[in-house]
Amino acid sequence: MADFALHTDFEASSVPIGELDLCCVRMQNDARWPWLILIPRRVDVADLDHLPAEDRHRLMEEQIAAMGAVRRMGEALLRPVIKLNVAALGNVTPQLHVHVIGRRRDDAAWPSPVWGVGQAQPYSEGSRVVATAAARDALGL
Repeated sequence: MADFALHTDFEASSVPIGELDLCCVRMQNDARWPWLILIPRRVDVADLDHLPAEDRHRLMEEQIAAMGAVRRMGEALLRPVIKLNVAALGNVTPQLHVHVIGRRRDDAAWPSPVWGVGQAQPYSEGSRVVATAAARDALGL
């Protein structure tokens, strides 16, 4: 979509993975969790009910694919995911986006939500390469 622009918050806190049919896929730059973000490439969309039905269905399919990719990231980082958290909040960044977060009982926030827990720990170069490669492979990118 020609008028689509990624909100600047995503540029500051995540790294690009690639593009699916509907969504930009980004990896949250916080090594504490394998974490992908799906951002539908649509203009002025803040909530799921702003998407037409076809896009909502496509988003669900891409969300399921991202769940598999997050699991693959956890395996590649030798920290297998035992639970997936999925959320579309938008209270801080108003552009519609869906978080897909891999959780473990020994993670920094378990069993609570990840938001507001400590400071982000950016990936090392090596871990970033491993995580992004696993996500891209799982998503066929």
